[in-house]
Amino acid sequence: MSPDSLSLGSARSADDLNERIRALWLRAGGSLSAQQRAEYELLVVEWAAAKRGEMIKAA
Repeated sequence: MSPDSLSLGSARSADDLNERIRALWLRAGGSLSAQQRAEYELLVVEWAAAKRGEMIKAA
């Protein structure tokens, strides 16, 4: 994910991303492979951007 795409916010909701993160951990059985770790990191960054967007909209 590029920094430019982060500044635009997430197309997915924070709740959706949270569910994807939880599902990833469940599928992995609590221990992430290198590929799963990379996916997790991207999801967390996208989740944080979505949360920031929600906070701005609420203000």
